[in-house]
Amino acid sequence: MAYATTIDGSRHVALDEVNPGDDGGLSEAQAGERLEPMARELLELQELIYAAETEGVLVILQGMDAAGKDVTIRHVFMSANPESIRVKHFSKMTEEEEQHHFLWRAHAETPGRGELVIFDRSYYEQAVMPQVEAAADGEETDDDDVEARFEDIRAFERILRRGGLLVFKFFLHVSNEEQERRLIERMENIETAWKISARDWTARRSWDAYMAAYERTMNATATPDEPWYVVPADHQWFHNLVVLQTLVERLRPYRDAWIEARSQRGAQERESARQEAPEGVGA
Repeated sequence: MAYATTIDGSRHVALDEVNPGDDGGLSEAQAGERLEPMARELLELQELIYAAETEGVLVILQGMDAAGKDVTIRHVFMSANPESIRVKHFSKMTEEEEQHHFLWRAHAETPGRGELVIFDRSYYEQAVMPQVEAAADGEETDDDDVEARFEDIRAFERILRRGGLLVFKFFLHVSNEEQERRLIERMENIETAWKISARDWTARRSWDAYMAAYERTMNATATPDEPWYVVPADHQWFHNLVVLQTLVERLRPYRDAWIEARSQRGAQERESARQEAPEGVGA
């Protein structure tokens, strides 16, 4: 059963169609029972990706502050092989990065074949924020500039796909009320207060602008090959399961091809090693 709402460009999907508090009719205990075997399967698939070296995997996590991106990274990829996985956190652009096209810094961080990379936020910030900032200033959005960014993103992801990368894009859809509760909880706990900033509260003033910008951006950049998955995120245990299940279901069809590629690579490496081994070894 699919718990995420897919945006693939076939129709406009409004964020209002997705209930952030949805739990799929599951309890936290039921979700936990499903999570563990899927995490093991994801580890197996990740190790096949690493061994086959025919594709790389890019996972993009977007969402408002406190939507659960860090929680997802910790729980969905808890069993990941550290040799072939890394996380890239994107924050405000540096002066050097601002001297380049907005996709420049992201391109340098994309995975190689055999690698799985998670983007905690991404180049999508540079498509969403101009819309939010214009709304906050009471100005009209520069549609030509925004549409150009959408076009560049679609072209960029098409290049990634042709280069052997599988791109999975998740929007963790948290409600206004739940986000506020999490921010207050984070602020009042001395162990987590470092995670919060004044920006988290000022951004809440533009909540509707953010939702409108994300909705427009996702619908404009979704394709059948690189769809967006909108995940209800009010229950952290539920969004962990939804992201994990979606990834596993999308990666399963590649399993047999990766096993075959791993075998072929193993045979090639073994033959190369035999040729270099001392006489009589491996005969």
